Amino acid sequence: MTARLADIAAQAGVSEATVSRVLNGKPGVASTTRESVLAALDVLGYERPVKLRRRSAGLVGLITPELENPIFPALAQVIGQALTRQGYTPVLATQTPGGSTEDELTEMLVDRGVSGIIFVSGLHADTTADMQRYEKLRAQGVPFVLVDGFSPQVQAPFISPDDRAAMQLAVTHLVSLGHTRIGLALGPRRFVPVLRKIEGFVRAVRDQLGLDERRIESELIQHSLYTLEGGQAAASALMDRGCTAVVCASDMMALGAIRAARQRGLEVPDGISVVGFDDSPLIAFTDPPLTTVRKPVPAMGQAAVRTLLEEIGGTPAPHSEFVFMPELVVRGSTAAGPLHGSS
Repeated sequence: MTARLADIAAQAGVSEATVSRVLNGKPGVASTTRESVLAALDVLGYERPVKLRRRSAGLVGLITPELENPIFPALAQVIGQALTRQGYTPVLATQTPGGSTEDELTEMLVDRGVSGIIFVSGLHADTTADMQRYEKLRAQGVPFVLVDGFSPQVQAPFISPDDRAAMQLAVTHLVSLGHTRIGLALGPRRFVPVLRKIEGFVRAVRDQLGLDERRIESELIQHSLYTLEGGQAAASALMDRGCTAVVCASDMMALGAIRAARQRGLEVPDGISVVGFDDSPLIAFTDPPLTTVRKPVPAMGQAAVRTLLEEIGGTPAPHSEFVFMPELVVRGSTAAGPLHGSS
């Protein structure tokens, strides 16, 4: 340690006692001298003591669950561009199966002194997850914003699409086409967006088709995974129960539903109508082009950045949820229900 102090003192042109004061965070050292000592540490390749590490004005972490689903890169792009315009450097951290967990990625970003973190579809959306991890992060003084998912236990701003309204839009569209047996394919029940979509779907089907809520829950809703295969399995189960239209909680699931229909020799939309959710890039070019509920990605991404920068700037938003309206985009995967003849 003494040799190290001597090296640093020589490099910075100050006494060893001064180096010691700086490293121990003691007062009474001029800021220019302090900077020289820290610069000497950097030049000699020594780690700065944790409490003296500079918070980069620039780095903002963005943690996403995966990049297979095109909606996540689309959101990452909007957030990344908005951060860059404000002079920040986005650091994209992606969870991978068998790879880093959200907690590990968070720790890695905090260790690198990020100014803040944006979580997309993280554990905050999982009703079974322990929300203490976010309070711990808040206690460390790291500002953060949570996208897609809400928890009353977390004191932070949330950015969400209106999942209930999304289902209302999809069901209303299909009912207007004459469908009376409409199924819903979505991910595991423990996620907040899933619970909200179920609420919106049940209410819309009950109000518009007069069905009993218990029957809707037991016969018309199928949980699976948010993947092509998951959509295929869920749609298959719903078709077995006589559904002539399927609303899917993601575009990837909707592509799986189309595949399930084709395996049965059904044409989309004449044999069965399919509605997606997200309006991911390229989804307009599928065969047939997918009718979907568009998630307001640009507005949500920009709001996440704006809110985070307010938190970083010391004027935090209240613990609240900013909810953005989705819109229905009608394309070629929906048509008149069986009783209405072909469209």
